[in-house]
Amino acid sequence: MADTTPAAAGPETEAPRGELALRTLAMPADTNPSGDIFGGWLMGQMDIAGGIVAGTRAGGRVATVAVDGFVFHKPVYVGDVVCCYADIAAVGNTSIKIVIQAWALRGRQVDHRVKVTEGTFTFVALDEAGGKRPVPPAPGA
Repeated sequence: MADTTPAAAGPETEAPRGELALRTLAMPADTNPSGDIFGGWLMGQMDIAGGIVAGTRAGGRVATVAVDGFVFHKPVYVGDVVCCYADIAAVGNTSIKIVIQAWALRGRQVDHRVKVTEGTFTFVALDEAGGKRPVPPAPGA
């Protein structure tokens, strides 16, 4: 997999964007035949992280309705601690758009952090019947 991160914004200079929403350990059961972590597993972890942040902001149930601009920069390996950071990019009437980045701590060392994946997830706020509902104003707004 090619590294598409510009040299000036590499792991040495770039910092995660947003709040830490999820940390998990990549396990052997999550690998493909080459021994790398499945991209679908990683997308699922990012979706969970975004759902936590969106649900908190929406004050209740949310559902993923779109994923855009998804880019895999580097592979994730067994034993990496995957950290998902979420940054709310926009809040509409019923939807919340969140940029989610996944970073891997190689060898569980905080000084060896690598951005592995990023994408923009859109969630919609749902009522008890599963229909769209308005996202409430931000606290203090």
